[in-house]
Amino acid sequence: MTTKTDKRDRAALFRSRLAEAMQRAGMSRAALARESGVNRSTVAQLLSDEGPRLPNAHLAADCAAALGVSADWLLGLANRPERAGDLVEAAVSLSDAARAEVDDRILSWHREARGYKIRHVPATLPDVLKTDAVLRWEYARHEARTPAQAQAAAEDRRAWLREQLSDYEIAMPVGELRAFAAAAGYYHGLPREARAPQLRALAERAQQGYPALRIHLFDARRVFSAPVTVFGPLLATVYIGKVHLAFRSADRVQALTRHFDGLVREAEVDARETANWIDALADEIGD
Repeated sequence: MTTKTDKRDRAALFRSRLAEAMQRAGMSRAALARESGVNRSTVAQLLSDEGPRLPNAHLAADCAAALGVSADWLLGLANRPERAGDLVEAAVSLSDAARAEVDDRILSWHREARGYKIRHVPATLPDVLKTDAVLRWEYARHEARTPAQAQAAAEDRRAWLREQLSDYEIAMPVGELRAFAAAAGYYHGLPREARAPQLRALAERAQQGYPALRIHLFDARRVFSAPVTVFGPLLATVYIGKVHLAFRSADRVQALTRHFDGLVREAEVDARETANWIDALADEIGD
C-alpha cells in the first residue's frame, strides 16, 4: 500500500532543506535569486511558512544547481543531498598508499571507524602485530619509510588496538603463516631468529586479545581473498599495491562484509584455536 505524503508536509520539508542548503553554501536570498534566475520575492515565497508552496520542477532544479545539491533531495525524494554524479564519484575512489598498511591514511580510516567492528584481510602478516625485528627486516629496502618510521607507525596502530576501541577481526591464509615459518616466498631471507619470536608474539596476542581480537585462518586453495578491510558500515577498501580502492556506498560495503564473513565461515582454524595452532607452527622451527 502506497502512503501519500501531505502536500503541506512536503512543502515544509522543502523549506527546511532549502534553508539548510543555503546556510551550508553561505548563500543569501538575493544570491540564490540571482543564480536561479528569479526575483527575490519568489525565493522569499519558497522560504515562507504561510501555506503550502512547492516550486515547479524547473525552479527546483535551478535552486538545486545553484546550491550544489540534488533536486530530489530538496523535494524530499532522496535522503542524501549530493547530486547523482557526486554520489557516483564518492562511491569509489582511488587512494594512494604506501606499501605498508600502517600509513597515515589507513590510520585515519581506523579512527573514523571508532566504535565499529573492523574486518581485515592483510596483505602479509598484519603490520600491527609484527615484531620490531620483522619490521626492521621488511623495511630495510623500503623506498618511502625507514625501519624506524615503520616501527613508529605500527606502534600507533598497536596503541589504538590495545585500547580496544573497536572489535577487530582478521582473516588470513594458513599458507601465509606456513610461508613465514619456512622463510619462503615474500619472507625469503628472513632469519629464524626473527621468525620464531614473531610467531610466539602473534600467538600470545591472539590468545590475550580474544574475543576483542579474533584471528581466523582459511585455506586459500578453497577460498581466495585480496587484501580487504571493512571499516564497519562506513567504508571498505581493497589494496591492489600502492593504491587502495575505497568504497563508501552501502551496497559495496555490505558485499565486502559478506565476502569477509564467508572467509570466517570457511576458516580452517577458528579464532579460538589460532593461538595454539601458531604455537605449534613455532615449535616446528624451534626458538
